[in-house]
Amino acid sequence: MRKPWVPVFLLASVLVAAGCGRGGGSTDQQPRTMRLATTTSVEQTGLLGDLLPAFEKATGISVKVLAVGTGQALKLAENGDVDAVLVHDPESEEAFVAAGFGLARRPLMHNDFILVGPPDDPIGLRGSRDAVQALQAIATRAMPFVSRGDESGTHRAEKRLWKAAGLTPAGPWYIEAGQGQLQTLVIASERKATTLTDRSTFQTARGKLALDVLVEGDSRLVNRYSGIAVNPYRHPAAHVVEAAVLLDWLVSPEGQRRIGEFAKNGQRLFVPDAIPSSEPSATPGVP
Repeated sequence: MRKPWVPVFLLASVLVAAGCGRGGGSTDQQPRTMRLATTTSVEQTGLLGDLLPAFEKATGISVKVLAVGTGQALKLAENGDVDAVLVHDPESEEAFVAAGFGLARRPLMHNDFILVGPPDDPIGLRGSRDAVQALQAIATRAMPFVSRGDESGTHRAEKRLWKAAGLTPAGPWYIEAGQGQLQTLVIASERKATTLTDRSTFQTARGKLALDVLVEGDSRLVNRYSGIAVNPYRHPAAHVVEAAVLLDWLVSPEGQRRIGEFAKNGQRLFVPDAIPSSEPSATPGVP
């Protein structure tokens, strides 16, 4: 059952009235700006390029975006270097909020992860819906696999799958890129390797890649994105009001409509989560 919507903007207003969140927008003299750390997949697909101009027009708040992996985004927020995060690793997000670094976790949208690889599919993965068995086959056959290797949400999801497979990947066949999602896909394409990716980034770039979808539809591959405002009790200079306005706009009917309608190459890339929809999922294999 979906939890009741909590208006973070009201919470932010209370905090400001109490003397917290003195940054960004707590007085009319200060410019209405904020800093958002987000995943490379959200930025590289072009979703933020579609959403933020509409948000800025509606609110007058400008958003500076830092596109990094989820792990780095949360670290930036812990250090007070950004005002909000848009990330995709629920376990890390819940720990971040529980430790007092974030005000609340706001579910925004989801897509799914997929395993992609060479079109000739040399070890016969195509059509499988079991990501764990696929990884076991990749390791057994020493099929080249490119990992993000950067503690991003995708990398953390990959590590959970390897753990479920009972394996610790190592050897010449296991390549740690230390790069963003798009760059990792390019490396996998060049090396005729497999890799785990979010479907949206793959769909955006697939015309430039010698890769096909090989494994999809496993329930363990659902990829959920959330937004979290930094807790101004930890970082009093945080632009908490602007961050809360952004998150409220993203979960509003307008924000959710734009998320649900955003498409590349004829395919919608994200399924909005904040507002129930009677439409079927835009993403194959994702509820």
